Amino acid sequence: MKLTDFKNKKIIILGMGREGIDNFLFLKKSFPDKVIGIGDRKHYEELDSNAKKCIEKYNGARLHLGKQYLAALKKYDVILKSPGIPYRIISPHISKNQLVASQTEIFFDNCRGRIIGVTGTKGKSTTSSLIYAVLKAGGVKAHLIGNIEKPVLSYLSNSTDKDVFVYELSSHQLQNLKQSPHIAVFLNIYPEHLDYYDNFRDYLAAKRNIALYQQKQDYLIYNSSEKFVAETAKKSTAIKISFAFKKAQCSVKNGYITYNKKRIFKIKYNPFVAEFYLLDIMPAIIIGKLFGITDKKIQEAVRQFKPLKNRLELVGTYKGITFYNDALATIPEATIAAIDSLGKGVQTMLLGGYDRNINYKKLAEKILDNKIENVILFPTTGELIWNEIKKQSIKFNGFLPKNFPADTMREAVRLAYLNTRRDRICLLSCASASFSIFKDYKEKGDSFKKFVKKFAKLN
Repeated sequence: MKLTDFKNKKIIILGMGREGIDNFLFLKKSFPDKVIGIGDRKHYEELDSNAKKCIEKYNGARLHLGKQYLAALKKYDVILKSPGIPYRIISPHISKNQLVASQTEIFFDNCRGRIIGVTGTKGKSTTSSLIYAVLKAGGVKAHLIGNIEKPVLSYLSNSTDKDVFVYELSSHQLQNLKQSPHIAVFLNIYPEHLDYYDNFRDYLAAKRNIALYQQKQDYLIYNSSEKFVAETAKKSTAIKISFAFKKAQCSVKNGYITYNKKRIFKIKYNPFVAEFYLLDIMPAIIIGKLFGITDKKIQEAVRQFKPLKNRLELVGTYKGITFYNDALATIPEATIAAIDSLGKGVQTMLLGGYDRNINYKKLAEKILDNKIENVILFPTTGELIWNEIKKQSIKFNGFLPKNFPADTMREAVRLAYLNTRRDRICLLSCASASFSIFKDYKEKGDSFKKFVKKFAKLN
């Protein structure tokens, strides 16, 4: 939807979070005299302070707040929806003549620069950051935007054809997109957000929009060892470049990253960390080469890159126990990858959280196969994980770890110190969303680090 199409339309912004604020500021700048609707299930006093400041600063906001906020949708031509609001919630309140749009759609339809889109159930934040670092090292006028960084509409007014936007794209942002990026990176897809989508098929369909509308001159960079990603690539008309462990396309050997059996460069990370991040690093290397960036500059950008907080983050060694914070691991596959990376050193794990109807069979098998001795379990999925561990234990000669329920991070870390031996690892990698106890994964990770260091000072 071009900006000119908004001129004579009645618009409501649905959801006044970070992205909703950006939408509001952008529309007021583009159409200063337009009266813009704001819909949010929160009452005014519950809104974010930045949202209140925007509403108070600018005239021309019509508020629809509280439980009945969706009833106002029928009064508007365009509904500019925040990604976190499921379409099924608003569909009973709208007609076929109304347009439901997103910030991502507006950006794609009006951006004058090139877009590199990155998606995947896991790894997209790290991969986006690495691509951005490589492009900046090569002198490209790059911007890191989207899910990981700043909301995007503020970039539109000053963008030129020399700008390159590295856009981290969630399934919610991709869901209704009718245009794909010039360079698409598709890392992986596993069952997640099943509380948002009706089923995995709908989640997959949203993710596949990353490549669905690409043309012959576009590029699709993808992990060919992932079944659904590979199937998406088969249907693509873009230029395809793949990477994978299984086909030995990329690996970590003797301190070097290799790609198609050729050494690319020597790594600075510990081997297990390098392997954990390898499938995030590869797209950055490939894109660097597409942009003609020298190997030396690509190598330097990757070497200087600091892994993101909350993703297999080394907290430190305290009282002889090494603690890792993997709070970003909100699905079993991510937790399994962390276990594989750290190896047999893991003795204690913190698991569980918000229930999104995910299957924990493979995780249970991994815990049993690695003979992890202690599992500390948060509600509500902690109990589900434990039941699956008991169910699968028959395959592993009846071996069972000790299990400890914990309702707080303080209690979980206390139990970890009491039950983990020196020279072993305690891993926070919950395989579940954080919302049962914590606001988000950041709060969970910060709380873990705080109590690890606090208990370390006690005798």
